[in-house]
Amino acid sequence: VLLPQFDPGNTGYISTGKFRNLLESHSSKLDPHKREVLLALADSHADGQICYQDFVNLVSALGPSPLGGTCLGKALLEEKGLNLSQRLIRHVAYETLPREIDRKWYYDSYTCCPPPWFMITVTLLEARTRVAFFLYNGVSLGQFVLQVTHPRYLKNSLVYHPQLRAQAWRYLTYIFMHAGIEHLGLNVVLQLLVGVPLEMVHGATRIGLVYVAGVVAGSLAVSVADMTAPVVGSSGGVYAVVSAHLANIVMNWSGMKCQFKLLRMAVALICMSMEFGRAVWLRFHPSAYPPCPHPSFVAHLGGVAVGITLGVVVLRNYEQRLQDQSLWWIFVAMYTVFVLFAVFWNIFAYTLLDLKLPPPP
Repeated sequence: VLLPQFDPGNTGYISTGKFRNLLESHSSKLDPHKREVLLALADSHADGQICYQDFVNLVSALGPSPLGGTCLGKALLEEKGLNLSQRLIRHVAYETLPREIDRKWYYDSYTCCPPPWFMITVTLLEARTRVAFFLYNGVSLGQFVLQVTHPRYLKNSLVYHPQLRAQAWRYLTYIFMHAGIEHLGLNVVLQLLVGVPLEMVHGATRIGLVYVAGVVAGSLAVSVADMTAPVVGSSGGVYAVVSAHLANIVMNWSGMKCQFKLLRMAVALICMSMEFGRAVWLRFHPSAYPPCPHPSFVAHLGGVAVGITLGVVVLRNYEQRLQDQSLWWIFVAMYTVFVLFAVFWNIFAYTLLDLKLPPPP
């Protein structure tokens, strides 16, 4: 029993000094990043004391205790009598995290403050903007399907168009326009079902980084590989987040304890394949308003590339500082090189290749 050893007076508290000495004496047996988390707990108590129950919760999450004695905890999945919100948090932990120590730490520390605002806000903005334009264009054009090829549809300040590639904001804002309600629907479903739980675990900063990096990589990839096509839809960001999650599951297959993980992966891959297949078909389908081409599908591939590089590192290192990860810096350097290459490509290649671009909207 640990209590007599660290709290001989039975006060319910442990001094931060004893706690720090304990961690330093067993530093070689602890994950260095988890040690930093524990030290941060000690430093956060200005009164010089740590609640014993907090200490027990943290030590029990370590499994067979590196601090000596018997493991105090049990698997999170075995805990009974949880209310609905606690079961939801436990479910999210098992869906996204491969190690029991991370699941326990997340479950004990998650407060839903802040909530997963990034993915929800982006989804609402995309849905609202797309539906508004869909209804407006449907009434004004007398056409409620496949509006994306109509010159007037492209004539707005959001869509990426090769003739307007100098307007840098279009490399981001194209996510608010979609090729149809079904296109929007698949993206929204994937963002909410995959993106929101991931943001609950990893936070808005990390998930937002992966999402925005996928969005930018998607439009830049189109400007390099499919130079005459416009781009609409949030698939670059969606595919970055989802592919990072799927790759993380595959890499940590034995540690992922979520139920039906194979079925969940299959459903996600089927949805992504359907959406990607539709985008490929649409790109090569004859346009109803030539020479205006259909949107490119290459943005999907740019998102996947970001997901299996930057995204995997971000999702793998739960509660660990990315700045300390050498692989993180390698992928950041690769992404930066690609962005710089694409920028120079957009400045010089279009003129040198003398491409015949579609007329400006």
